[in-house]
Amino acid sequence: MHNQYSIQDFKPKHGFFIGLDSDGCVINSMDIKHKKSFGPLFIEHFNLTREALFVQQTWEFVNLYSRMRGSNRFKALSLTMDLLNKRKEIQDSGMALMPLQGLKNWFERESKLGNPALEKAIAETGDEDLKRALGWSLAVNQSVAEIMPEIKPFDHVEQALQQLQGRADLVAVSQMPTETLVHEWQAHGLDRYIDLICGQEAGTKAELLAFPASSGHYEDDHILMVGDAPGDLAAAQSNHVLYYPIIPGNENMAWKRFCDEAIDKFFTGTYAGEYEASLIEEFHASLPENPPWK
Repeated sequence: MHNQYSIQDFKPKHGFFIGLDSDGCVINSMDIKHKKSFGPLFIEHFNLTREALFVQQTWEFVNLYSRMRGSNRFKALSLTMDLLNKRKEIQDSGMALMPLQGLKNWFERESKLGNPALEKAIAETGDEDLKRALGWSLAVNQSVAEIMPEIKPFDHVEQALQQLQGRADLVAVSQMPTETLVHEWQAHGLDRYIDLICGQEAGTKAELLAFPASSGHYEDDHILMVGDAPGDLAAAQSNHVLYYPIIPGNENMAWKRFCDEAIDKFFTGTYAGEYEASLIEEFHASLPENPPWK
């Protein structure tokens, strides 16, 4: 495998490029991570135990069951806190929630939303919101490492990678910390199929897809993003490249369909248009915009 971080140094070998999201897309890790690590540690680190049930439900809606699914972990903190502030149960309980303004200020000046950039911002500002967010993030990484043995790839993922290897340049494109990402792909022997692994330190998915899209090496309909979240679709569309959705809750079916029909359509130039549009419509239907408690 090539350099694990830098897409700028990447040397194309084929006329086709496929970016693959990891968490909840290639690796069946989203549910277990958010239910066992991210959510419970959010409750613990932000002193939200009093209304833990509503907090966990809100966390899971943002990160698993809505169009916010797949948000960067720090953005998810802010989104969840904003939704909690609007919940009647929380308002009636009189719980004081942190507005996390320090985190929002950080988003405005930083695009590489990972622990290294957060540590740098803390050194510069001493902001309490950022310190708390970092403590939570480090605890999440430790917790996720402990549940790693329970996490496996979805069915048909390895078959798909075998079908693609040698025909397209393959890059893992994720908002997970790169170290965690590399560990997961290596643990399941999937790293041998791909050329590059890019985590959150390498930039946003839109920034990472901008490299192949603007390189002049690939035609637009020779670049495909495979993902399970609206952010993956937005990254593809902002770069005018194709998107294949792994449908949340129906991932194994989506990977089988990818192997059976989508890969062939991609390489023969029949993917764009009606076929892609029907898949995106199905994807949107699987993720509601409004929470069930409204």
